Amino acid sequence: MIKQLAAVALAAAAFAACEPNRDGITEPQGSFQRVAEREGDNVSGAVYTITNQVTGNAVAVFARGGDGTLTPAGSFGTGGTGTGASLGSQGAVRLSDDGRLLFAVNAGSNDVSVFRVGSHGLSLLSRTASGGTQPISVTVHRNVAYVLNGGGAGNITGFTIEPNGELAAIAGSTQSLSSTTAGPAEVSFSADGRQLVVSEKGTSLLDVYPVDDNGVAGARTSYASAGGTPFGFAVGPRNLVFVSEAAAPGSASSYMLGRNGALQVVSGAVLTHQGAPCWAVVTDNGRFGYTGNGSGSVSGFRIWPDGSARLLDANGATAVVGGGLNDIALSSNSRYLYALGTGGVQAIYAFRIENDGRLVALGAIGGLPAGTRGLAAF
Repeated sequence: MIKQLAAVALAAAAFAACEPNRDGITEPQGSFQRVAEREGDNVSGAVYTITNQVTGNAVAVFARGGDGTLTPAGSFGTGGTGTGASLGSQGAVRLSDDGRLLFAVNAGSNDVSVFRVGSHGLSLLSRTASGGTQPISVTVHRNVAYVLNGGGAGNITGFTIEPNGELAAIAGSTQSLSSTTAGPAEVSFSADGRQLVVSEKGTSLLDVYPVDDNGVAGARTSYASAGGTPFGFAVGPRNLVFVSEAAAPGSASSYMLGRNGALQVVSGAVLTHQGAPCWAVVTDNGRFGYTGNGSGSVSGFRIWPDGSARLLDANGATAVVGGGLNDIALSSNSRYLYALGTGGVQAIYAFRIENDGRLVALGAIGGLPAGTRGLAAF
């Protein structure tokens, strides 16, 4: 019992380190059409975050220019509500692989909104109960979506994505987490869609669920995390799983996920030398991984073909923004990295990824209210 309470206390301390003080400013306005007219052919993608407000959740959109810089492109209501505070997760807003659909959790109203991404912005297609309480993360593979519910005992629940954007619950897909103290942070499909992975902050476990041809998740197998308080993670080529670990002193680990669902450590608990690494991404080519650190920095890693990882910079500070961070995301071409800053003024920081993995700052853009969470890019 004492060991369990100590583990919960350690996880709580690590989570708190991922949540710096916040001040909000006004919400962005505009539209994709106006941005396109102003920027011309330079518009080549977008970055999305959810405002997570208790008075009404919305997706704030920023058009991405060909040089990686961002321009406000509107705010689109989800029809649901947020919590106005921390979600303690990664994947609160997620794009389909082709970038045509966007999924956003409404943690305050216990549902998920689906949008169609168009040239003039977002069109709300549906809003569906999440299969639990306080949805905090969503993942998509082809026509199947899974939602991680963090409230109560927590669970994962699966849905088929209908052609009209409606979500239909998959019978028998709801699966429990390891315990009522799991403190989940993220759910994500494996690269081939045959497995689901969930990180548990409270128990320092990584859960793997097999997924059958009908999209039904099977019984969970849990693996001890190589580092304390596994938080966000990313799945890369060849089913590489790159995990950020928020417990002091802060680390990241890499794993290989076998077709049978076995999770094997490759590089365990590589120290970042930066506080509270809580979010993680991997480039499409699998060469680089990055952790977003609650202390206000980004740590870059070189990832080798065997899945092993080492820091790009001895001190772990590949980029520093000051204040604090609360999520990171990569553009669809993996040329740009975006970090959601929540220390003082809430803003999204843009970086260009060089051939050697180093980051070049491109500036920041504000206009986000306090409580904004989640980040996705295309």
